[in-house]
Amino acid sequence: MGKAIEEIALQKGHEIVLKIDADNADEFSAENLKRADVAIEFTGPENAVRNIRQCLDAGIPVVCGSTGWLERLPLVEKYCIEKNGTFLYASNFSIGVNIFFELNKKLAALMSKQPVYDVSIEEIHHTQKKDAPSGTAITLAEQIIKELPRKTSWTNDLPANNEQLFISSKRIDPAPGTHTVKYSSEVDDIEIIHTAHNRKGFAGGALLAAEFLHNKKGIFTMKDVLHI
Repeated sequence: MGKAIEEIALQKGHEIVLKIDADNADEFSAENLKRADVAIEFTGPENAVRNIRQCLDAGIPVVCGSTGWLERLPLVEKYCIEKNGTFLYASNFSIGVNIFFELNKKLAALMSKQPVYDVSIEEIHHTQKKDAPSGTAITLAEQIIKELPRKTSWTNDLPANNEQLFISSKRIDPAPGTHTVKYSSEVDDIEIIHTAHNRKGFAGGALLAAEFLHNKKGIFTMKDVLHI
């Protein structure tokens, strides 16, 4: 993701003033951070919160796409407010996926009145993806649960009862990401599917979010960026 974001950023005329990975963690300082207008954070669940806090401490707006740490999101948002900072988190930055999210909510609302249909989610990613289910799949599941009273929780294992929404996670190379929401009855199936062809959609959306955050204060989502 870092390489894809850098490529698009340079094409659009932006300057990359700092790149941090495991090999140069000592350069992740407030002094270096303050050379930037916005930070884009794509690491992993074990580092995301610390990285975000460090950027906010330096007064730098943060775009975060790391997944697997969302139980701590309310604390990060509270910290951002305390610091009078700027923060945007998305489980997926793809424009197409964010439109897919809106379709998912609408379909779930329609299906709330159709109890003959059961619903499940399948997500397929490359084998290097560290977390399962994906953050995108969790977002889809939580949207469905909010609209569909007969589902009260999601599970990545076989459901223990009909109230659990099953998320199937598969790791197959070189898949950059496919998400399927499927409603099944005895007579038919209804599916909505989003398939990423490469990582450019995610990287482009993250850069769009960074451009949006420049000179703003507060907590935002991709709905703000895309005006949906």
